[in-house]
Amino acid sequence: MLETPETVDGEHVESSAADGGRARPPLDLLIWDAPNIDMTLSTVIGARPTAASRPRFDAIAAWFVEGAGDPGAPDAPEVEACVFANIPPQPGSLQRWVEALRGFGYSVFARPKSQPDDDIDQAMLDHIAVRAHSHRLRKLLVFSGDGRNFAEPLEELVRQGTHVVVVAFSEVAGYAIGSDLLEFIDIEDVPGAFVEPLDRVRLDALPADGAWLRPTRSLREFVAGFTARRNG
Repeated sequence: MLETPETVDGEHVESSAADGGRARPPLDLLIWDAPNIDMTLSTVIGARPTAASRPRFDAIAAWFVEGAGDPGAPDAPEVEACVFANIPPQPGSLQRWVEALRGFGYSVFARPKSQPDDDIDQAMLDHIAVRAHSHRLRKLLVFSGDGRNFAEPLEELVRQGTHVVVVAFSEVAGYAIGSDLLEFIDIEDVPGAFVEPLDRVRLDALPADGAWLRPTRSLREFVAGFTARRNG
């Protein structure tokens, strides 16, 4: 659940007693749902991601900051990018990944993952709410295909005046594509986001002559598993 700044007659309250009546500075905020993006990337390419198929956070940071406009302009917003990650008991190479993100200018919220259903969605919503209170949230980019937890609070932010953009894979982001309030961008359309094109065929960008969609697992492998489950 996202608690957002109060409104008066449908308009933003630009100041509060807590900040002494000062106007809140404008902010462009990027939120990255690492577990969701990693899972959905595996889904759309039908394989475990490799270094070549993982998104480039440096290029995404550049695209985000450029979208905020001239930093010298009088109304230039502050920019903040945050990655939210679940960390397994044996993090392996994740330490290097986290340090690389910090070097690119991202804040990282890392939470231990002790149970399979441990999630960080509420932490993301809480941070959005904090920034919506401390700043005038001009633009919010959410990298997540999780419509169950994000659709309603993000649409409410739009109603309160924030430009909200969902960036995810079109195969799994129907909540944003079908929304009348949210803007959607496929993550592969972000300039430089991937070193090479992903091995996927997007149904929203099919060639005129059609395309073959290869299976993501062998037919024999599937039938073997299906038969085993059926026979108990």
